[in-house]
Amino acid sequence: MKIIAADVVVASPDRNFVTLKITTDDGITGLGDGTLNGRELSVASYLADHVVPLLIGRDAHRIEDTWQFLYRSAYWRRGPVTMAAIAAVDVALWDIKAKAAGMPLYQLLGGASRTGIMAYGHASGRDEQELFDSIRRHLELGYRSIRVQTSVPGINAVYGVAAQPSVDGKRYDYEPAQRTPLPAEEDWDTRAYLRHLPGVFEAVRNEFGPELPLLHDGHHRMTPIQAAKLGKALEPYDLFWLEDCTPAENQDALRLVRQHTTTPLAIGEVFNTVWDYQTLIREQLIDYVRSAVTHTGGITAMRKLLDFAAQYQIKSGIHGPTDISPVGMAAALHLDLAIHNFGIQEYMQHGAATNEVFRQSFTFDDGYLHLGELPGLGVELDEQAAARFPYQPAYLPFNRLKDGTVHDW
Repeated sequence: MKIIAADVVVASPDRNFVTLKITTDDGITGLGDGTLNGRELSVASYLADHVVPLLIGRDAHRIEDTWQFLYRSAYWRRGPVTMAAIAAVDVALWDIKAKAAGMPLYQLLGGASRTGIMAYGHASGRDEQELFDSIRRHLELGYRSIRVQTSVPGINAVYGVAAQPSVDGKRYDYEPAQRTPLPAEEDWDTRAYLRHLPGVFEAVRNEFGPELPLLHDGHHRMTPIQAAKLGKALEPYDLFWLEDCTPAENQDALRLVRQHTTTPLAIGEVFNTVWDYQTLIREQLIDYVRSAVTHTGGITAMRKLLDFAAQYQIKSGIHGPTDISPVGMAAALHLDLAIHNFGIQEYMQHGAATNEVFRQSFTFDDGYLHLGELPGLGVELDEQAAARFPYQPAYLPFNRLKDGTVHDW
């Protein structure tokens, strides 16, 4: 089964997406997600200019061989652009293989290991009442696990709070990348954050009780000792996890955090290969792997990474906000359903325009995501609808401290 065409589609329904559509000589098509938030055109160019010419004439069934060829033949390995491009090809080939077999993709990965995929939603607020209202809305939507993000007194804008002001005056519920010609500048104060956050979780626990699984994202903003301090301060509130408490490129830093707190740790949404995790997994310094299928080389690479993690009782927590397209989300869900060491799935619901462009078969009910039984991924691209939403420049914000120093966002 030969590849005869590979087309790169860039569209912006609600936000920018990069989709690869591969077509075989049997007339089967497969979709892959190559979206890299704020750098979408880099991946689109890498695919169109460098990868697509290498695919024409290749056997679509040889997924592992194609993955190794794209990774090793470029010589310059890894990096988010390369790995997102490889992921787009890999997922599209799995979609094709499953369609050719007449099965949903998870069946080719060993079949289902569970009946539903537990998901968490994103609640946020500028103050306690707004946060409580957001949590209640998410519970009404069916979420049974909630990520809690909150504004901090003295800080103008904090990651993850949907209702806070943006540079262009719009509310960004679906996407923090603002459609502006330059990145928005935000401010940050770690000491104010560390003082404020434990009281927020105390209030949430008092209001919603001990059973509701609560998560929080530190978004790489703390030093290791600051992260350790926060993890310890949050122990009374029994978090499901504390995510990205410190920039984990320095894998050894998590040893210090681990020494000081028993709060479970989730790391990895900015990682893109198994090498980023080698120390973290082998020394059991984290509890959840946060990589996205879209940014980590696709299903082939993520399955190997999660099998490695399973040896150390580390579970999955695959990245799944709205900068992962429905194609990338579906790929994650098929993997979630098949692996044994599944933990939880991030799920931020896309907007109406995105759902028009990407027709999906997966559903969400009572806290769990469910895959349909359509062959392949179960997602189809409406190219006519996509054409109505051309690319728009958009950037994620960045942070400066009070003295003007650029800080992690």
